[in-house]
Amino acid sequence: MESPFKPEILKGKVALLTGGASGIGFEISTQFGKHGASIAIMGRRKAIVDAAVSSLRSLGIPAAGFAGDVRNQEDAKRVVESTIEQFGRLDILVNAAAGNFLVSPEDLSPNGFRTVMDIDSVGTFTMCREALKYLKKGGEGRKESDKGGLILNISATLHYTASWYQIHVSAAKAAVDAITRNLALEWGTDYDIRVNGIAPGPISDTPGMRKLGPEEINSMRSSDVMPLFKLGEKWDIAVAALYLASDAGKYVNGMTLVVDGGLWLSRPRHLPKEEVKMVSRVVEKRARQAPTGVPSSKL
Repeated sequence: MESPFKPEILKGKVALLTGGASGIGFEISTQFGKHGASIAIMGRRKAIVDAAVSSLRSLGIPAAGFAGDVRNQEDAKRVVESTIEQFGRLDILVNAAAGNFLVSPEDLSPNGFRTVMDIDSVGTFTMCREALKYLKKGGEGRKESDKGGLILNISATLHYTASWYQIHVSAAKAAVDAITRNLALEWGTDYDIRVNGIAPGPISDTPGMRKLGPEEINSMRSSDVMPLFKLGEKWDIAVAALYLASDAGKYVNGMTLVVDGGLWLSRPRHLPKEEVKMVSRVVEKRARQAPTGVPSSKL
């Protein structure tokens, strides 16, 4: 799909993306690169990172890849510093690394819960902390005229209500949203860094959807559970990230943008639409026929 943004809106910017070698993260990497940014990717699996970098370079995008685990502070520090060595600066940090699987709470071990918390929430904070001195206004590699940079955290909507078999991810993403708001307040004030998030809905052709049962989701009556009747695309999330990363979003801070077609608002219909009309007429007729001003209590 053709981008609605000018191809140079991120010209001269350098973006580091955790989880940027696959799924939504890779689409964000690609769109950032197509719009002028140099791209650094961090991931645990070197072969996948290398393949992603090769793909970006084939499009003419300056790209580099670094193996590392966001749960490890030394890895985080090394990758951030390697990005600076490669490109000379850092303008955008995207925290897209995540862990997920379906499990009932009673079957989830404390270690499994901790693993997802460590990747999603602790990993997000660790990367933010290590990137601070390069993202802040006047930080290393930044010109005197430069504003502070941007942090973009990929979240979810699971914790807005409650989600079956997702207690670990719901807790982790709630923490990510809290990190986004708190850093937006404190680092926006002290360092001119904008911190925002994106909460995707179910996105087709992603590792997350393959793990979480696309056949089951696709077999649901979409008109009952999905307002726009379809799964989202990775492109939808990437262009939302472009908006927040560009000057178009320069006054947006501390917000998590929901990109899910309205799904988190949705509930299955408990009555078909035609039945609602019929019931409504019956109830209204009954109400008009009922006596008014007469106490209903025998007392």
